Amino acid sequence: MTEHNTMNGGTPDQNGHSPQEPVAPPRQALVPGTPSQQRSDAAGALQTNRMQRASTAGEGDERQAWSWGSTPSEPGADPPVPAAGLATQPIPAPAAARTQPAGGVAVAERPGGGDDVAGNRENQPGTNQSVSTFNMDPVIEMIDVAKAFGSFKVLDGVTFRIPRGGVTFLMGPSGTGKSVCLRHIVGLLMPDRGDVLVDGQNVPKLNEKDVLELRRKVGMLFQDGALFSSMNLYDNVAFPLRQHTKFSESKVREIVMSRLSEVGLAGAEKRLPNELSGGMRKRAGFARALVMEPKIILVDEPDSGLDPVRTTLLCDLIKEIAKKYDATVIVISHNIEAVRRTADYIGILYKGKMRHFGTKHEIEVSPDEFVKQFFNAEPEGPLGMD
Repeated sequence: MTEHNTMNGGTPDQNGHSPQEPVAPPRQALVPGTPSQQRSDAAGALQTNRMQRASTAGEGDERQAWSWGSTPSEPGADPPVPAAGLATQPIPAPAAARTQPAGGVAVAERPGGGDDVAGNRENQPGTNQSVSTFNMDPVIEMIDVAKAFGSFKVLDGVTFRIPRGGVTFLMGPSGTGKSVCLRHIVGLLMPDRGDVLVDGQNVPKLNEKDVLELRRKVGMLFQDGALFSSMNLYDNVAFPLRQHTKFSESKVREIVMSRLSEVGLAGAEKRLPNELSGGMRKRAGFARALVMEPKIILVDEPDSGLDPVRTTLLCDLIKEIAKKYDATVIVISHNIEAVRRTADYIGILYKGKMRHFGTKHEIEVSPDEFVKQFFNAEPEGPLGMD
């Protein structure tokens, strides 16, 4: 209480008052009616009340909620709301936690996140990713990744983590490196700088044999389906099984027919790719990506060239497959409506950097001018025709 009285301007026992009683400051110390003095007194009283509440409002629980290892209970969950009067800045992790991510692979400090351009106090320090998603169990992590083709920098210090499970969309203007990110994940491209961790494995440091083994665990759907034109639909979907397993042909047929049925292509197995519509080719490519039952599925612009109805049906299928196989699906798309309908998490790339990564709700309420313009397809904002 001595500290309390002192903060309110009193001097215990100096004027005969009890130390337990708050003492008003001498009237001559104030300039009556001065607004700045009144605001100062009010601010001091408010700070005192906050200090008192913080000492009894479960401060230990609040620190735990904002600690390095906190994990929301389900994909897409918003970060916990701090108790009244407590600071909302995340508590720095101990050095061991900062250098030992999930998967047991030790890495250096995470540079390359850029300034907190989103203006969001709840971003993980050094990144433009929300604390809530950064501290989830990551299945994929890019750390200060840079990639240039000649003099053109496509990725310029990209840092983000993709949480395990659910559907993550990567968005951004054309040429910002979305597809390049996917190709780094499966080792089709190697970074000029930085690390790419997939399920704890640092892809740039894997040998060729290990990279091939990693690719067997990842399903990928390319923009046009990438079907073999000389093979019918059945043989296209069966190709990975025949290449990477020793299953009998009867087992292969069982799996292939099951996957074709899941994507709505039962009965079309004898047709050639040039006999299929654009939507059917994409679904056939999706079926082929699923035959090995991967836990990571990469989908590059599945909605390009599709009408709105088939786009909606394909997005619903992606969501259903992610849930059925407990898989992490990473999708590249420019379709705002498809993203709003399907996404659990969203990352927006711009000028070679991750501009903002978070839950769908966090992106929707982001104060960043570029994120607001892009996610709402508004003509006014930082992004122009250049």
